[in-house]
Amino acid sequence: MLAKLMSFLLLGIVRFLTGSQARWYGCPPKAEQRIYFANHQSHADMVLIWAALPEELRTITRPIAAKDYWTKTPFRQWITTAVFNAVYVDRQATPARPAPAAPSESVGVVDAMARGGADADTAMAGGPDPSPEAPPRAPTPEELRAALPSTDPLAPLVQALESGDSIVIFPEGTRGHGDEPQPFKSGLFKLAQMFPQVVLVPAWINNVQRVMPKGEVVPVPILCSVTFGAPIALERGEERRPFLDRARAAVLALRDI
Repeated sequence: MLAKLMSFLLLGIVRFLTGSQARWYGCPPKAEQRIYFANHQSHADMVLIWAALPEELRTITRPIAAKDYWTKTPFRQWITTAVFNAVYVDRQATPARPAPAAPSESVGVVDAMARGGADADTAMAGGPDPSPEAPPRAPTPEELRAALPSTDPLAPLVQALESGDSIVIFPEGTRGHGDEPQPFKSGLFKLAQMFPQVVLVPAWINNVQRVMPKGEVVPVPILCSVTFGAPIALERGEERRPFLDRARAAVLALRDI
């Protein structure tokens, strides 16, 4: 009950200070599983995009919160847990160790001999070259999720998506200070690989950095808006950087709408 009352109070404060206008430019506010990805210029971004969503979407959408900042005090931790139902991300998590490199193809006949297969006998007898191996099969989304270490910063996001929740992420990874988003980091690409059925919706958050500038604790009343664009999808065979650049462009294209 206390969390519900705080939710109503926060909605009133945020809408009074910012207007919290939601503009659904490229898609309707539909209750389907989504990953909303937006520009990031203030800790208030999470609050504004939460307030901009209609109630039926707020209840199924979990914003991402930096664990080191939002658990610094008991009140911050309570409000992000009880009111926002946020997913904490540990920005200091140790990255997963890379998998061992595949052996070089140059070992040829020696490897074939070690395997003791028919290809080795054929090669040693001066017959035709061994048949080339089939190209490696791309891992399935389920295999990608299963292979993700529990210490990976994406692990809490994967758990939220596996439970059926929608999430709000900021692919820049840290707050920007210019008019344009910084290059997107790889997290959005990995999530798109692991959850191809989840709808990817770009969003542009406007003016929020002026409401709560970095280092300030008292918000300033400024009209703000969140513009939601047309969904994008990871194309078959699309590489990481082209996809991330395309996702960033989709967010940036909403700036002047």
